[in-house]
Amino acid sequence: MSTSASPASLHLGAAGSPPQSKSGARPALAAVLLGFFTIMVDAMIVNVALPSIGRGFGSGMTGLQWVVDGYTLAFAAFLLSAGAISDRIGARQAFACGLGLFVAASAVCAMAPNLGILVAARLVQGAGAAVVVPSSLALLRETFPDPAARAKAIALWGVGGSVGAAAGPVAGGLLTLIDWRMIFFVNLPVGAVALVLLKRAQPSPRQEVPFDWTGQVAAVATMGALTYAVIEAGADGFGTAPVLVAFAVAVVAAIVFGAAQARGRHPMTPLPLLRSRTVALSVAIGFALNVGFYGMIFLLGLYLQQVHGLSALATGMAFLPMTVLTSFMSPVAARLATRFGARMPVISGQLLMAAGLLAMVAVPTDSPAWLSVLLMVPIGAGGAMAVTALTALLLEKVPAERAGVASGVLNAARQLGGALAVAVFGALVADRSGFVSGLHTSLLIAAATVAVSVIATVLLRAQVPHRLPATVTDAGPRLLER
Repeated sequence: MSTSASPASLHLGAAGSPPQSKSGARPALAAVLLGFFTIMVDAMIVNVALPSIGRGFGSGMTGLQWVVDGYTLAFAAFLLSAGAISDRIGARQAFACGLGLFVAASAVCAMAPNLGILVAARLVQGAGAAVVVPSSLALLRETFPDPAARAKAIALWGVGGSVGAAAGPVAGGLLTLIDWRMIFFVNLPVGAVALVLLKRAQPSPRQEVPFDWTGQVAAVATMGALTYAVIEAGADGFGTAPVLVAFAVAVVAAIVFGAAQARGRHPMTPLPLLRSRTVALSVAIGFALNVGFYGMIFLLGLYLQQVHGLSALATGMAFLPMTVLTSFMSPVAARLATRFGARMPVISGQLLMAAGLLAMVAVPTDSPAWLSVLLMVPIGAGGAMAVTALTALLLEKVPAERAGVASGVLNAARQLGGALAVAVFGALVADRSGFVSGLHTSLLIAAATVAVSVIATVLLRAQVPHRLPATVTDAGPRLLER
């Protein structure tokens, strides 16, 4: 399961875009693949290095939570308006700015003298990644105007993301053996090559697209304050002044965001879209799926090293079976949706994930580590299957002109689910003496959340056609990429 937007973002910058020359198309494609690959590697590489980062800075669980959530929150918040940014300044220019920001922030992460600087740089990384994802898709759209050529390019884009996700944990384990800072330094040469290749692509056209400044600031404030409140509550309790103030800020910011979307001239998340039962429930389901998936990734990276004593490299290798299998689930979900309808793979994937989470709770702590590794597979595979079909289902039910907005909202909700899972579960396992009981409680919460989302999926029945058109399900392999 990845962090990126879906191909719905392809509509960005599409209309009236001049096709690239053949001499510029290949460098543009190579740049997009390298850039997206780098972001996907980074999304998975950090979890394996968390214990080493904690030892390096003498940080407790709260600091490690922010290392993960700083990136995820910025990605989620800025993803809502990243498509508008891509349209406004042009896809190639937006991609260059986003990737350049990501690479520069990676350098700061690698050289961070303290945890505060590292977390701040992770926030900037997330913002850069949020711009890269939709602009990369928009750039492919205008680079390859021919549908057949574009389909191949998008397929390569998806493969690049899948390879990056699979390589991330292993690379994290290998590089952490040298120094945890290397997991950020590795982004520099790959990103630099992508930016050099991008210079050979033609500039993208710009469009007069309004930007919702009030909504964007309110979204950042809401997500940031809420996550801060949950993380600090786990460390200091819910009754402390900073936690209460943070919750109050989150509520006020959420009200401002709602008002801006309801009354603003150019809202980035039009409220009529969320009044659709399909959209609202799809967003809730996406949130729940990432609670289960990213909550598990965060917990298992710590569990395998702190409880089973695995090295960073061994922990990275432990994630490999899950990440490799997950990369093959998108086409499987697309075929199931074609044959049985979208609800079938959505429900099956959720049930598979919930079963894996519950089974992991039952694993005794003295069991071999490979048993936990084995149980990761149904969690990851089930989540990938469900997300692919869920995205296709959502895109089928919204108007074409709202597809990019709907997919942005879905993916932002998914990232917020992952961020809050890390915040809540990190608080539950913060006490080393009670780590295992906190782990089990966290997994039970994740399983219950996914189980509730199954009920939400059942409620979609009256809104969704039994089968999806081939034009939607054929896009399945590229709908997952995070």
